[in-house]
Amino acid sequence: MLSPGSLLSQEWYNSSAGKGVLASLTTQNLLKRKPFGILDKPILTTNTVTDEVKYKILLVGKSGVGKTSTIAKLSGNDIPTSHSETPGIQTTTTPWPGMVKQLNRVVMFQLQFWDVGDGAMKKYEHIKATWENQADCAIFLFSFVDRGSFEEIPQHITRMTKPKNNFAKLVIGTKFDQHAHSEVTQRDIRDFEHNWKIPVLKIRNVPDTETKNDMNEVSQILITISEHLWHRDILLAGRSASTSDGKISAC
Repeated sequence: MLSPGSLLSQEWYNSSAGKGVLASLTTQNLLKRKPFGILDKPILTTNTVTDEVKYKILLVGKSGVGKTSTIAKLSGNDIPTSHSETPGIQTTTTPWPGMVKQLNRVVMFQLQFWDVGDGAMKKYEHIKATWENQADCAIFLFSFVDRGSFEEIPQHITRMTKPKNNFAKLVIGTKFDQHAHSEVTQRDIRDFEHNWKIPVLKIRNVPDTETKNDMNEVSQILITISEHLWHRDILLAGRSASTSDGKISAC
């Protein structure tokens, strides 16, 4: 697996420049992400960011696992208090900066999360392959309080892993705060990571506005997603050349 910090500098986020960029993405107390609409962009007080890249990210998992609430937390939107089936297809774009070590410059990753309800998935089955072929990343979700959702992850990965599907793969375990009801152990997680070579991230699907744990949790997930997307581009290109849109060019 890709080691954290291999491609994006972890230290940059603690620098004055890094804190300046993050301030444009968070609330004044730096405890929560600001939500951004489709046409909205963060107002940067510094010209540190030199490039912008856009990625399409599919969220995959059984109904009720927490796909919508995960996107809400990562993007700074309100987390739903009750479960309801996602109507159709929902897209949410959230910006996240990263200092690319190899290029020694800051890139703004525009992460477009796609949340597809089960009903829409069945209704538009005929174009599902197109969605998957155009994806840059697939995030497979399970709930720590639903072992069945965890055991389904290998099936989802196997189904979507095809020669033409060159997307990055990550796994997120939701409802990590419900320790007393957890049905997935840390040994299960270690075995999965060892066998599949895919990192498993953890998220608490509840807001935390009293401490900085909420922002720390979100930032680590966004950093990991961005780093794996950049690594995916490097693997596709086979070389470290930059195109006009900032992405790694394909050979």
